[in-house]
Amino acid sequence: MDAIRIATPLDEKTVEKLRAGDQVLITGVIYTARDAAHKRMVEALDRGEKLPFDIRDQIIYYMGPTPAKPGQAIGAAGPTTSGRMDSYTPRLLAAGLRGMIGKGNRSQQVKDAIKKYKAVYFAAIGGAGALASKCIKKAETIAYEDLGAEAVRRLEVEDFPVTVINDIHGGDLYEEGKAKYRVG
Repeated sequence: MDAIRIATPLDEKTVEKLRAGDQVLITGVIYTARDAAHKRMVEALDRGEKLPFDIRDQIIYYMGPTPAKPGQAIGAAGPTTSGRMDSYTPRLLAAGLRGMIGKGNRSQQVKDAIKKYKAVYFAAIGGAGALASKCIKKAETIAYEDLGAEAVRRLEVEDFPVTVINDIHGGDLYEEGKAKYRVG
């Protein structure tokens, strides 16, 4: 199966075409944020403040990189466990976030919000952070620098490989995989 190439920002029309199991290559700008940054962003929204970047139609990658070696844009850039962001995710989706990249299952609340707000959850390959970093052409910290590796970064990526896990149609690749091999 050939990978589907998409570009950011991620529009609703593109998201509607994606299905659980699709292999995707992302090119464009994505942002990084983990749980500490998510907490700050949701608190800012709750206070009626602007976020450090326009979240509408953007993708957040749940990742905290290692330091870059000389000549590299970023160090190892593997995904972190997505469930740590689940309590914040519906609020960010309501604010216009269109996609997320991480690893592991999402809560039912997040899956419901993905359908409601027409978003998509992608998985990146865990343990392959050094390989993932090769798709990152530029990285800059744009907010919450005090969080170190968990600061919000703006990444320019080219052919960043991900797999659709949860789509707006209710598809869940993890559940489909378990059902396919369930015995009895």
